[in-house]
This record gives sequence, structure tokens and C-alpha cells, in this order.
Amino acid sequence: MAVTEPVPAVPPAARTQTRPDRRGHAGGDHEGILRRQAQRESAARTYARSLPIVPVRARGLTVEGADGRRYLDCLSGAGTLALGHNHPVVLEAVRKVLDSGAPLHVLDLATPLKDAFTTELFATLPGTLADDARIQFCGPAGTDAVEAALKLVRTATGRSGLLAFTGAYHGMTAGALAASGGATDVRVTRLPYPQQYRCPFGVGGERGAELAARWTESLLDDPKSGVTTPAGMIVEAVQGEGGVIPAPDGWMRRMRRITADRSVPLIVDEVQTGVGRTGTFWAVEHSGVVPDVMVLSKAIGGSLPLAVIVYRPELDAWEPGAHAGTFRGNQLAMAAGTATLAYVRENKLAERAGTLGARVLGQLRGIAADHPCVGDVRGRGLMIGVELVDPEAAGPDDTAPPPAPALALAVQRECLARGLIVELGGRHSAVVRLLPPLTLTDEQATAVLDRFADALAAAERAHTPHPPASHRATAPRNASGPSH
Repeated sequence: MAVTEPVPAVPPAARTQTRPDRRGHAGGDHEGILRRQAQRESAARTYARSLPIVPVRARGLTVEGADGRRYLDCLSGAGTLALGHNHPVVLEAVRKVLDSGAPLHVLDLATPLKDAFTTELFATLPGTLADDARIQFCGPAGTDAVEAALKLVRTATGRSGLLAFTGAYHGMTAGALAASGGATDVRVTRLPYPQQYRCPFGVGGERGAELAARWTESLLDDPKSGVTTPAGMIVEAVQGEGGVIPAPDGWMRRMRRITADRSVPLIVDEVQTGVGRTGTFWAVEHSGVVPDVMVLSKAIGGSLPLAVIVYRPELDAWEPGAHAGTFRGNQLAMAAGTATLAYVRENKLAERAGTLGARVLGQLRGIAADHPCVGDVRGRGLMIGVELVDPEAAGPDDTAPPPAPALALAVQRECLARGLIVELGGRHSAVVRLLPPLTLTDEQATAVLDRFADALAAAERAHTPHPPASHRATAPRNASGPSH
């Protein structure tokens, strides 16, 4: 007999009467829609579990639910929405294609839209990669592009092994999962990813990064390490799902030297970090590294599904049809992506993300000073993480207090009750993640920080009935702010 799943809890503030939309029709039976989703959809649902909202309209940073409430969206489609929801340049590009009569499905045939997208994308690529790069259009998800990248380097080198890093996330298909941090059936050699806060060697900083690099070199050069020369190394310049951990620039350059000296192709996964998110157009540019392969998706499609790999021509050893997919010619996504890439480039939104992100990080660190449950605030550009910890549970030998996933979940819920959408990540789901659109204004950033600070204080009070006087939280501030 089928088991009926309980309806997801709806924040008390969200239980308001559904109001008619602009066409005079109800936006939808909010709780009824959530109930039917829980009954009909698979147990693999993710975001819907922690964010029990029913979006019906959206613009920029703002999402309006079927219950009439408005939310500030700092999830942005897991980083997909570089320009926020329904940006005018994206809508115009899509309408233009629809009105033109152009075919919407073309497999991998050449089209003016594909040519324009490829030209604009190549204009943004780092260093010498753009000079003579090759591009493979993949299935519409980033994980398929990861699969393509792994298949490419294995074909080009004739080798099968791979190097990946602890904490990595590269997608949900079999090959991508095998290279991710949660893999259980491991056929990929795992290397230490340097961290400042939770350094695997317990030292952090430049010394920790140096030890991580030395371990990599030793593993590759030791004839008794059990690791043969691999087909490639795949790395994120900022680990996203791993907890928003930026790779040190010097360490990235060291990985480039290690791989180049041993003829190991370097793959950089820019699915979540690309298109200005971290303060440069591509996150790898912070270190000046030019990889052999780049994996791109999410924001490159301007909110629509699109995924590609770009790579050096000497790796292009595939036979026709070696990697294919029915929906690798998404014309609407190419048009939306071209408009998005051009808008980010022409309006210097990457530089804006770097400046505003540094300011937000500084303000979050100021908030953290009054909350001992905040262990670390880190990130790059508008890719920001706040790690929550249990300071009372730290042992004498701990370099950092243990993570507090229950508190992080409480903060996420309190944020939602205040009209702020955030996501959780990290090794133990104890990192609150902020991925606002690159179009975020100073006023909107202030509203986000105010709501987050109130949510943190409320969650901390609930988890610490009698906090020390020096750390006692203040009453919640007014959470009102701009809605668009």
C-alpha cells in the first residue's frame, strides 16, 4: 500500500489567503498544490522540501508565490539566473526568436543563433583558450557536460583514471557522481582540497595549500602510490555544494603546473561559478590559470537549459557521434544565453559582483562577531557561504567547532518566514549559501542582510535558550525592503 507523504510545512507567515493575479484569476491553491506535489512527485525532490512555496511570478530578485507573498531570491536557480528572473534583455531575445519563425529544435545543425552564441561565448574565454578552442554542445544539464569532459580526456589520452577532490560536486549522473565528494563506489583518485577553516592537515593558510599540492605531486610521482598517470584532473575554482570554498590562487597555479608537466589535461568545472558570479567572468581567471577543458552550464543559457564544454583543439580526438544528445541544440537558450553573456560583459557585472560581494562579506563578518554560532564567512563575489557551528561542542583538539546542520536548517526556515530564499550546502549541510543575481542593488543587498541577521538571531535564540549576556540577540528588525 502506498504511503502518503505529509504535506511540507508552510511557514506561518506564508499562510495567507490567495489573492487574484493581474488577470483576475487566483494564483493557485497554495497548500493544495504543495499537497499534490508531495503525493505525486518522487522522493528525490530536493529544493521543494525545504522551500514550500509556489512561485507564480518573478522579476529580478523577487519571486511572488501563489499565496501572494513576495520573497527575495538568493538561490537564483542554484546560480542559473545571472540577471535574476525574467530580465528584459532575456525576454526580448526569446520573443525575437519566437516571432521570427526560426526552428526551435535542430539537433546539432548550424544556425545563426548557435553561431552568435558561440562567438559571444568565445569572446569571454580566459587567456589563450579562446584563440582556437573547440566547443561541444551537450545535453541540457551541467552533469552531461561533465560526462562529456571526462569522456573527452579519456579518448584523447587513452588513459582511464581521473583525479578529483574531496568536497567536489560535479553532477548526478554516474560518471559525474564518481568524481564528486559523496561517491561510495570510487574509481577516481581523491585529492585533498585546501581549506582555511577546516584544513585537512589542521594548519590552514598557505601551509595547508602547500601540503595539499605536495600530496598531489607525491601521489603522481611515487611509483608505489597505486595511482597511474590519469586521463585528467577535474576541479572547481570555488567549491559550491562543498560549502562555498574558494581555491587559493597559488594552489590553482600549482595544479596547473603539476598537470602540465605530466601531460594531464586540467578540467575546470565552471557550471556554478561562471558568467561573472565570483567577480571575474570565469572563476579560474582569479588565478590566471588557462585550463585545457572548461565545463559550462547554468547561467550560460540565460535561465534556459544549456550546457557545453570548450577545450583545446589537440584534445578533439572524438569520432562523429561519440557524444550526442537530442536536446543539444536549444535555440531559445542560445538566444537567451547570448543576450545574458553580452549584458554581463558590456555592463561589467563581474566587476560589480566582486565589489558588492566584498562589501557583503564584510558586513556578514560584522554580523558574525555577535553570533558565536557563526564559525566562518567566506566566498568570492556573489557566491557566499556562512558556516554555522556548535561552539559548545568543540573538543580540546578541534581546530574548528563541529558543524551545526540543525541550526542551519532553522536559519533557512527563519529566512523563508521573513521572505528570504537561501540554500544550504557544505559537507554537513551546515553552510547557508547566498547566490543573489548579479543585478543586485545596494538597497536590495541591505534588505537581504537585514532579513538574514533577523533570521540568524531568531534561530540562535531557539537553539540557545539562555545565551551569555555578551552574545544575547537583539529583537528582530523590520524585515521590509525592496521587492524588485
